[in-house]
Amino acid sequence: MSSGQQARAQAAAITPGGQSSGEVRPPADRLLALFDGRRLSPGQRRIAQYLIDHLTEAAFLSITELAERVGVSQPSVTRFAASLGFSGYPALRDVLQPIALSAIAGAPDTRAQIRRNELQEAVDAEIENLENVRRLLADTDQVLDIGRELAASVPLTVLGLRISVSLAEYFAYAARRIHPDVRLVTRGGSVAFDALLQSRAAGGTWVLAFAMPRHAKETLAAIRAARSTGLRVVLITDPTLGPLVDEADVALTAGTGSRLVFDSYAAPGMLSAALLQAMADADPERTQARLESYEHVADQHGFFL
Repeated sequence: MSSGQQARAQAAAITPGGQSSGEVRPPADRLLALFDGRRLSPGQRRIAQYLIDHLTEAAFLSITELAERVGVSQPSVTRFAASLGFSGYPALRDVLQPIALSAIAGAPDTRAQIRRNELQEAVDAEIENLENVRRLLADTDQVLDIGRELAASVPLTVLGLRISVSLAEYFAYAARRIHPDVRLVTRGGSVAFDALLQSRAAGGTWVLAFAMPRHAKETLAAIRAARSTGLRVVLITDPTLGPLVDEADVALTAGTGSRLVFDSYAAPGMLSAALLQAMADADPERTQARLESYEHVADQHGFFL
């Protein structure tokens, strides 16, 4: 079965009187099935969102009209259709139109139902990502070993570029409470290389790098630069295999939520917190002393409400 045929079967675009596995699926479910498991760019998700919000109208638009409504180029619509497994936009529209007709015929609140299902399915997908992290953490020895290595690296460099900056900042902020020298790198190119050289010269042995989709070329360059200086790399990334994983000394994977316009990071955040815990447990005396010292400073200066 070709990818286009798989997409058609997955959508189960039933005309009135048709059947799918003995059951007619609601229009909302059939539309969302088209996007299920697809890695879409933010621009492509805008097109998907427009189809969700305006299904009964959008399914009958030409490629030119759809591109204008969404605010993208016609080639972007073609690439979107291809990413769903179709030969082009006409093939995708052939599947959308029966879904739209069934929605018009029998479900006046289809748009609200689609939106509700979409948001709930995004949460369900994140729950599954967290379940996968739970299975990963069943091997506590691996995480504890990595935590010990990161705790012993002074300084410890934390790297995150572009969309991965937020995860790197979270980790570095927390790690500074229990580690004496954490250096955050959020810019690529020669700035990153300079920071990595300084970290290695100061006695650092490890870099913790975050790489979430879409994977940046500058992240790959920074990881290669780190290894060229003699630093070892722990990589937290999504399950997609590629050159980033090949370059890292250790790779820990956690799925990202990709059902909405922008990814969500519940699972990578949980994995990061577990690694912080492993670092804290690696040197409990240092951890306790630093946490108590920080609380004293926070109280003295009134940092918090």
